[in-house]
Amino acid sequence: MQRFHSWDGTQLAYRVAGSGPPLICIPGGPGQAVEYLGELGGLSRHRTLILLDNRGTGASQPPQDPTTYRVDRLINDVEALRTHLRLETMDLLGHSASGGICLLYAAEHPQRLDHLVLIAPSLRVADLPSDLGVDEVLARRAHEPWYHDAVTALHAEATSPQQLQQYKRLAAPLLYGQWNAAAQAQTDAEPAQFSQPATDGFYAGFNPDPTLPARLAALTAPVLVMDGEHDIWPTCTALHQLAALLNNAEVAVQPRAGHFPWVDDPAAFVATVHAFLTGSPAILKRRP
Repeated sequence: MQRFHSWDGTQLAYRVAGSGPPLICIPGGPGQAVEYLGELGGLSRHRTLILLDNRGTGASQPPQDPTTYRVDRLINDVEALRTHLRLETMDLLGHSASGGICLLYAAEHPQRLDHLVLIAPSLRVADLPSDLGVDEVLARRAHEPWYHDAVTALHAEATSPQQLQQYKRLAAPLLYGQWNAAAQAQTDAEPAQFSQPATDGFYAGFNPDPTLPARLAALTAPVLVMDGEHDIWPTCTALHQLAALLNNAEVAVQPRAGHFPWVDDPAAFVATVHAFLTGSPAILKRRP
């Protein structure tokens, strides 16, 4: 891991993997170490991945001020990383909760972006619902042997942290296109990757900015909005709301994939993202 000091002196860590032009990668969770992104299914064969541990997660120090865990304040760490790397502009990737960080960064620093890649992004910062059509998405999985237990756990109310972890494990197959060994291994690794203070602080005191849609509409950098067809949070229907706010967005839906499309089908994921970053949109799998 390499390290640098962010704007407030907090020491942050990042991992470098692969070769090629740099791609700054911000993990979600919220509050999850960047370890779970791996090398994004082999995207490292085409890009140098700069994989940041957000403050208080993984190998990065916790901040003295816990309010700096908040999603809209984490954009300052992204900007500090860009400055540290001496990049005038950059390609930026966010997954899940960090999609919110990246959207806010894009609105605040649009001139610093060459491309923006949003993988299964949280829509909360844009004040958009993430579960549009979720019943239809769930119904398409009803034939799966794990379906009943997973959906029951998804809607259950936990009464203890231990029970919450149990329900998350039972519901986990809903986040993948295939509940295979790779999906199970990633799920089993997750509990040790989370930092509770970073998770709790991510949305604490956050209120969506009503000016954000107009600011995003003014963004000129190309944006890829991507998800797996089986994702429930956000659904692909919900993602089209986000794409409608953006002036220059491509929507890519990966078949037979869920919230972690690089785990479900690494080759398809890499082909789509690499095509977007190299300006070959004809390769993208679009859904109108």
